[in-house]
Amino acid sequence: MKKFNIRKVLDGLTAASSSSSSGAAQPGAPRENDAVQETLQSEHFQLCKTVRHGFPYQPSSMAFDPVQKILAVGTQTGALRLFGRAGVECFCQHESGAAVIQLQFLINEGALVSALADDSIHMWNLRQKIPAILHSLKFNRERITYCHLPFQSKWLYIGTERGNIHIVNVESFTLSGYVVMWNKAIELSTKTHPGPVVHISDNPMDEGKLLIGFECGIVVLWDLKSKKADCRYNYDEAIHSVAWHHEGKQFVCSHSDGTLTTWNIRVPAKSAQIITPHGKQPKDGKKPEPCKPILKVEYKTTRAGDPFMVLSGGLSYDTVGRRACLTVMHGKSTAVLEMDYPIVDFLTLCETPYPNDFQEPYAVMVLLEKDLVLIDLGQIGYPIFENPYPLTIHESPVTCCEYFVDCPAELIPALYSVGSRQKRQGYSKKEWPISGGNWGQGTQSYPEIIITGHADGSIKFWDASALMLQVLYKLKTAKVFEKARSKEEKANTDIVEEDPFAIQTMSWCPESRMLCVAGVSAHVLIYRFSKQEVTTEVVQLLEVRMQSEFSNGDSPDPGGEQTPTLPNPGASPSPQESEPPSQPSTGSNSSDGPRDNIACLQVRSSPLKQSPGYQVELVIQLVWVSGEPPQPITSLAINSSYGLVVFGNSNGLAVVDYLQKTLLLNMGTSELYSPSDPYHRQPRSPRKVRQSSGATCDSNDGSNTSEDRCKSPTSDAKDNTFTRSRSSSVTSIDRESRESISAFHFCESYPRKMDGAVGPCLLVGTTQGTVVMVALSLPPAVDQRLQQPVGISSCGTMVTLKGGILTMALLDATGALLPPSFESWYDPNASDEEKEKSRRRRPASPPSSQEGPEAQFAVLCSEKQAKVLAMPSQTRVYKHNITESSFVLRADVVQMAGAYCIACFCANGHIMTLSLPSLRPLLDVNYLPLTDMRIARTFCFSNLGQALYLTSPTEIQRITYSQETCDNRQEMLSELFTPVETPEAPNRGFFKGLFGGGAQSLDREDLFGETGAGKASRSLAQHIPGPAGMEGMKCAASGVVGDLARARIALDERGQKLGELEDRTAAMMASADSFSKHAHDMMLKYKDKKWYQL
Repeated sequence: MKKFNIRKVLDGLTAASSSSSSGAAQPGAPRENDAVQETLQSEHFQLCKTVRHGFPYQPSSMAFDPVQKILAVGTQTGALRLFGRAGVECFCQHESGAAVIQLQFLINEGALVSALADDSIHMWNLRQKIPAILHSLKFNRERITYCHLPFQSKWLYIGTERGNIHIVNVESFTLSGYVVMWNKAIELSTKTHPGPVVHISDNPMDEGKLLIGFECGIVVLWDLKSKKADCRYNYDEAIHSVAWHHEGKQFVCSHSDGTLTTWNIRVPAKSAQIITPHGKQPKDGKKPEPCKPILKVEYKTTRAGDPFMVLSGGLSYDTVGRRACLTVMHGKSTAVLEMDYPIVDFLTLCETPYPNDFQEPYAVMVLLEKDLVLIDLGQIGYPIFENPYPLTIHESPVTCCEYFVDCPAELIPALYSVGSRQKRQGYSKKEWPISGGNWGQGTQSYPEIIITGHADGSIKFWDASALMLQVLYKLKTAKVFEKARSKEEKANTDIVEEDPFAIQTMSWCPESRMLCVAGVSAHVLIYRFSKQEVTTEVVQLLEVRMQSEFSNGDSPDPGGEQTPTLPNPGASPSPQESEPPSQPSTGSNSSDGPRDNIACLQVRSSPLKQSPGYQVELVIQLVWVSGEPPQPITSLAINSSYGLVVFGNSNGLAVVDYLQKTLLLNMGTSELYSPSDPYHRQPRSPRKVRQSSGATCDSNDGSNTSEDRCKSPTSDAKDNTFTRSRSSSVTSIDRESRESISAFHFCESYPRKMDGAVGPCLLVGTTQGTVVMVALSLPPAVDQRLQQPVGISSCGTMVTLKGGILTMALLDATGALLPPSFESWYDPNASDEEKEKSRRRRPASPPSSQEGPEAQFAVLCSEKQAKVLAMPSQTRVYKHNITESSFVLRADVVQMAGAYCIACFCANGHIMTLSLPSLRPLLDVNYLPLTDMRIARTFCFSNLGQALYLTSPTEIQRITYSQETCDNRQEMLSELFTPVETPEAPNRGFFKGLFGGGAQSLDREDLFGETGAGKASRSLAQHIPGPAGMEGMKCAASGVVGDLARARIALDERGQKLGELEDRTAAMMASADSFSKHAHDMMLKYKDKKWYQL
C-alpha cells in the first residue's frame, strides 16, 4: 500500500493547472526512480517535404526534352512537375504563384526556361536533385505571349502582346539590344495593329530567317541580318499556331475558323492549299462551313512515307456536347481520337531533335485537364501507351486517406498479384517513351501502403515504398448495392445524394487483412481478403436502428447524467419495428406516414461474383427511424482477434459480431455513462438479435425499390468541403451540440479500477472529451467462438479531456506500444486444413511486462490536450495542453527512432510531436495553414517519421518529420539529368554541300551581342539573380562529407572523360590528315580537266 503524500498531491494540482507537459505525481503514479527512460529528443525531429505524387493540378503548359527524355508540366498555380522514367518525379514551385504559360527545354543541357503570366521568365537548373532557379527576368512594360528557343542556341526569342520580339541571352539572362518592332514587320499600308505575337520559329534550313505569326492572321518571314521583312503572308482569319515542313520551304497555319492554310515561302500572295479537316464540303463548290478554331497544328515528316499532321480542335459547330478530340491526318486517312477531358496542349515526339531533318514521329503526348495520354503513331489504330505514373489518384475525388508504414512484407506482393488481373488490355506494346533520369539511392527498405477512399465508393491500395507510388489494387464497394435503373427512380427520392457510395472512413488490420469501410449513406461494409474467386449467392445484411436520444425540444445534458430515453436495446422490438414495411415510404411528408426501417441503399439481390482480392463478408446498414434519417458514421474500428466491428455516430454506438453476423450492442451515448454501478448488458441470443434487426438480405428483397438515399457528409468536387444534411425535425444547434462518438480503440487492458488482470476491452471517445472503458467477454475456447455470444459491459467514464477525443493507445510499463491483438491472415476460401494451420491467435503480452502496481499507461489525445493515465488505477500522471487558440485536426501515436510519440496537426498549421509517456514537446513547426477541408480530411501521420495529405484534388504531398530522413533526402530523391550524347546532326549530302542547299547557319553572337546590337533599355526588364549558384545549393542541401565524396567521384569521371576526349581528338586529327591528303590527290588528278571531262 502506497503512503499518502501531501506534497505529491500538491505537485499533481500544480501539474494539472500547468499548460506544459509535466509529471502530475498523484497517488498511484510511478515514483521518479520508476520513470520510463525516454530516448526521443528534439534532435530526432525535423520537418520537410519529400515528394509529391499525382497529376499536376490545373495544368497549363508542357515541354519535352527529346534527348534527355524528360517531360515538364507547368500549372496555373505556378507549379512545375518534371517526369522521367517510372518513379522519377520532381516538384518545383515559382514563388509568385503565377500561371506557367510556356516551357522551353535547353535540349540536353539540363536546363529549362519557364515563362509566367506575370511576364517573368526563369531559368531552372535541372542538373541537381532539387532544381532551382539560376536567373529570372521580369518584363515591366510588355506582356509575354510566346517564347521560342532554337535547338543548340543560347538566344531566346520572346514575343509580346504589343507585337514586338525581344531576344534574351539564356546564359547571362540579359536582354539584347536587337528588337523586332511590329511596325517594321508589317506593311506600312496596314492601318491596324497586328495583335499579339502568337508564334515564333526560325526556318529549319536557314537560321537567319525568323517566322513571326501575329494574331490577326499576318505571318512575316523576317531576315535577321538585313533587319527587314522578306515576305508577308495574309489570311482573313486569326492564327492560333504555325508549323514548318522540315525542308523549310513550306509552313502550315491553323486558324480560328477551323481551316489549315499551307504556304510556300516564295509565294506569299496566295496560300498553296486551304483545307477544313472537319468541315462539311458543300456540293456547289462553295467554301465549307466554318468550324471551331484549330488551336494547334504540328507537321511532321517521315523518310519512308506520308507526313503526319496532328491538330487539336477544329470540330464542326454541330458537335455540341462532344468531347475534345485530337485529329491525326496521315496520307489519305484521318483519325479522330476522342479524349476524356479538354485538351490543354499536345506535343509530337520525334526521333531527332534537329528541325531540319526528317522528323520520324513515333508518338503524340496529349496533356488533358485531368490526364496525360501518349498515343502510339507506329501501330494501326493508334493505341495508347500504358501510363506508369500514379496519375489516377483523382479518378474519383478522394474523400479519405490512410497511411501505413512498415507493414507486413507479404502484403504488397499479395495486393499486387490480385490487382494485376484488373489491368486494362489493348495498350501499345512499346516501352513508355519518357524514360529519362535515374532513381534515388534510397536507404528506406520498409514497405509503405497508402489507402485512398473515393466519392464513387472505390478504394485504392498504393505501394508507397522508397518515395515512389504505384497502384496495387482497386476495390469497388458500389458493386454490393443495386444501382438506380432510371431517372424516374432517382427523381422519386426526396433527398438526392450526388455520391451515395462515397467512402467516409476506413479501418484496416494489415496483419489479418480485414477491411472495414463506412460510407456516407450510413452503411458499413466488412471485407475479407482471398486469393480465390467466389460467387456469393446472397449478400449477408444486418440492419440497425440507431435512434436519437432526444426529442425535438430536448437538448443533451453535458454532464451525462440524463436517464436514457431509448428502450432497452436488448429487448425484443415490436413487430412493426422488426418487420420491413410492405410498401416503401415515398417521403416523410407522405400520407403513409414517416419513413421507418428504410435503408438509404438497396443491397444487391442477385448473386455477386467476387474476384480474388477483397470480398464482402457482411453489409451493415443504418435505417430511418420514425422519419429521422440515419446519422453519418463518425468513427469505426475492427478487431480480427475478437471478430468484432464497432461504429458510432451522434446517436450512439453499435457493436457487431461479424463472425456470427449478429448485433451485440446498440446503445445511446448517454447509456455509456455509469450513474452508480457499472452498466452491464447480457446480449440476447444471436439468432433472436439477428431476426429482430432484420439481418438477412432476402427478408426485404424488393420491398424498398424506391427507398431514399440519405444525405451525408461527402466530398464536394467543387469546393472540397463537407456538407451535412439537417432533418426538418431537429435544428442545426441540436445537431452540433449532440455528443457523438469520435474514436475507438480495442485493447487488452484492465477494465475497472484496480483490476488485477487484463482482458479484452474497448476504449470509446466522444466529441465532448469523455473516455469510457467497455469490457468484452469472449468465449474461452476458440472452437466455442461461433456458438457462444460475446458479453459486453460498460465500466463507466475513465477520464474527461477538453475537446473531442481523437486518438487513444496503450503503453506497457517500459513505454512500448501495446498494439491491439489480431488474428493472422488466412484465406477464407481455402480448405479447412489450411485454415487451421494459418489461424493462430496472437499470443498475449509476456507476463513480465504486466507485473508491478502500474503495469500500463493509457495515452489519450483530444482536440485540445493530451493525458497519460496509469492503469489500472486510472490516475493521471502526465498532462499537456496542446493548443489554446486552435484545435488539433489529426493525432496519431507513432513509432519513431525505436520509441513512441504523439504526432499532432493543428488547424492553425502547426505540426507538433510529444514524447511518451511524459508528453514533453519535441517538435513544433508552423507548417501549413488549413486552407480547405480536403487537408483536414486526408492528413495522416504514420510510423518512422512519415506523413501525407492531399495538397490538391489530384496530388498527394508526402512529408517527413524525421531528422534522419531529412538528412538522407538528397540521396533518396531521383536524378533528372543524366549525361547523354547529343545525336549527330543530319548529313547534308554531297549535292547540298556542293550547291549550298543545306541548312544555313547564323552567327547569332555577332548579331545579338552587345557589340553588334548594343544594350537594351534598362526599364524594359529587370534581371533577378537566382537564390544561389548550383554548387552553393548543393552544399546547402547536403552534408560536407557527401559533397567531398561526390566531388571525388566527379573528378574521377572528369578525368575519365578527358582521357576519352583526348583519344577522340587524336583519332579526329588522324582522320583529318587522311582526308586532307586524299583531297589534295583528287585536286591534282582533276586540276587541268574541263567540267565536261569529269
